[in-house]
Amino acid sequence: MDNSDLILVVDDTPANLAVLSEALSDADFEVAIATDSELAISQAELSVPSLILLDVMMPGIDGFETCRRLKASKITQNIPIIFMTALSDTTDKVKGLSLGAVDYVTKPFQEAELIARVKTQLKLYHLTEKLEYQVTERTAELKQALQQVQQSQVQLVQSEKMAALGQLVAGVAHEINNPVNFIYANLNHMIDFL
Repeated sequence: MDNSDLILVVDDTPANLAVLSEALSDADFEVAIATDSELAISQAELSVPSLILLDVMMPGIDGFETCRRLKASKITQNIPIIFMTALSDTTDKVKGLSLGAVDYVTKPFQEAELIARVKTQLKLYHLTEKLEYQVTERTAELKQALQQVQQSQVQLVQSEKMAALGQLVAGVAHEINNPVNFIYANLNHMIDFL
């Protein structure tokens, strides 16, 4: 986990923004804020955060639709989103998680719990990034190894063809050589006979 991670906090209540910003800043995180969904989406695409804390109940586009739009964008689809809301109904939690959120925190929240959840999600996010990078590297190595094996196979097949051709030529030469040697060996006898 990198404590210089940028966390985007999206909430329409200034008091919530102040509390969250202070708690995250005290935990050595870089914090960006957005007061509505439209601003949050454009800000997330402009300066991609490592995590988004997203309120559900906001004027205009609600948090659920914001999450849906963020997950639909290639730029922001992999950013972990934690919903923060007063909606504590199980249906709302399931809806949020099914839209792609990684966690759901109900208000009022405990600062220590929130920071622990943020750190956990950031750790998972960075481990996932690292794993994806390693998979990409390994895939490239395997592709290169496959190409080398395929080239070796082509060379081996060509070598086998050349060896078979050499055996064929040697066989033909042997078949031609036998009668020629017979004639050459008996030439002196034929000359004497004539």
